[in-house]
Amino acid sequence: MMNYIDSDNLETKLRQWMKGISPLKREYEFSGDNAALLVIDCQNYFVEIPKPDGAPILPGINRLIGKFRGAGMPVIFTRHMHKSDMTDLGMLGEWWDECIIEGTNESELHESLGVQPDDIVIRKNRYNAFHGTDLEEILKENRIRDVVISGVMTNLCCETTARDAFVRDYRVWFVADATGTVSEEMHFASLMNLSFGFAHVVSTEEIAGRM
Repeated sequence: MMNYIDSDNLETKLRQWMKGISPLKREYEFSGDNAALLVIDCQNYFVEIPKPDGAPILPGINRLIGKFRGAGMPVIFTRHMHKSDMTDLGMLGEWWDECIIEGTNESELHESLGVQPDDIVIRKNRYNAFHGTDLEEILKENRIRDVVISGVMTNLCCETTARDAFVRDYRVWFVADATGTVSEEMHFASLMNLSFGFAHVVSTEEIAGRM
């Protein structure tokens, strides 16, 4: 996972990605009002790697978490998992050779996130964080207008959730250096696709600096 970035090259990669999408980037500024941060599937299964600081995107995600908490805006974590009897796999069971099972260490949110009792944690079993969950009800209850998306994987759960959020008429902010997947090609392809029709692709600094 995310072997195309590390703590030394992430800033350089970000500049390259943002330059690449610049012809598609719309000129909007993030206000920080009526916004919620989605931290998608940052579970041990996806981000536990043999490095002291964990996955390269976790520091940026933690910065965003701190900013949103400080501003009193919702931080919403998702956890992707399936029942032990695997009766809820659907097409994912046909597509993938393995899955994350509830109750396992792999299903737990990474400890570096410091999840707090007041944080919202949503369990899901599809790429889309809206599918079969109460995410939209939570957003409406909190009068959320802007959804900021971070986490993994860029081109699966993050992108699918971003697309559905847009269709549901939320303004979507997709954080390029706080999302990750298995290859740079897949990551950048998602940034291009989302920039073209679904989301404002931004940096951690662009969001954190407005909170």
